[in-house]
Amino acid sequence: MRKWLLAAAALVTACAHVTADEGARPAPGDEWYPSRFGAEDRLGAINLITPEKTAAAAQLIRTGKTYALGQVTGPDTPAYGPRSYSMTILQLSDGSGTPLGENRATGNDDLVFTWLGIGSQIDGLGHMGINHRYYNGVPVADFVTTSGVTQFGTHELPPMATRGILLDMTKQFGNPVPAGTAFNRAEIDRALSDAGLSVEPGDVVLFHTGMMQALEGVKELSPVEPGLGVEGAQYLADLGAAAVGADTWALEVIPFENELRPFEVHQVLLAKNGVYILENMVTHELAADGATEFFFALGVPRLEGSVQAIINPVAIR
Repeated sequence: MRKWLLAAAALVTACAHVTADEGARPAPGDEWYPSRFGAEDRLGAINLITPEKTAAAAQLIRTGKTYALGQVTGPDTPAYGPRSYSMTILQLSDGSGTPLGENRATGNDDLVFTWLGIGSQIDGLGHMGINHRYYNGVPVADFVTTSGVTQFGTHELPPMATRGILLDMTKQFGNPVPAGTAFNRAEIDRALSDAGLSVEPGDVVLFHTGMMQALEGVKELSPVEPGLGVEGAQYLADLGAAAVGADTWALEVIPFENELRPFEVHQVLLAKNGVYILENMVTHELAADGATEFFFALGVPRLEGSVQAIINPVAIR
């Protein structure tokens, strides 16, 4: 059941043995850089979220109803191994130590040991590349250190305040959408037509598959899921999407469309096009309300040098 996860882990292990020289050479004929935003750009498609885009998106707020798009992250949140989460609450003495001052101030603090790729998360442009090159062709040796990345850190991302659209794929495929179902151009166009929408530059596109609700309470990460296909990923990038997400842990369809090309959707979006990935988005409340268009807001935690971040974006109607 977990063969796809094990295969991906084996791939990562194999890549660790590639020499620096081999990693510095892009695949012959694979001309995916420099970026359309210029060879020195490090922000990617978030450049499409302009002040004018944000102002226009704000006009979508009519009722003021808000939706939390992030799930709770904790020790039982299903995670891609070996990721884990642990918290310790620190108190004065045993929690009943001597209060401070004449106002008898007391309190608690917390210490978290966690991977940032657990629960609802954003994948930054330093998360996944192609043969040791990342967005805009930047070699891994130029920005990765054991204490954090020196380029592509998610702490450098500006706030994302833009138009969000929800594509409810359960209307095409049932609820939940069967695992292994790929969303490519035809399926995306059908969903857009059903919703009476089109993707505009700077949009955040979210897919609702019903998988998160269907697996509620399950502590093991599902090894298979419906999701975005390679053609669909490039299509959304060409339309100008700033970020693409879903209510699944990997966004892309698993089993992969080509088992010899694991996580290729991640490569197409992050490395080739600078489009951010939003995973484990809570979309069922939007879908239940029939919401297809909304104001999307996300301020990414400013943890210096991180390639991912645990997030709780907000949709406002």
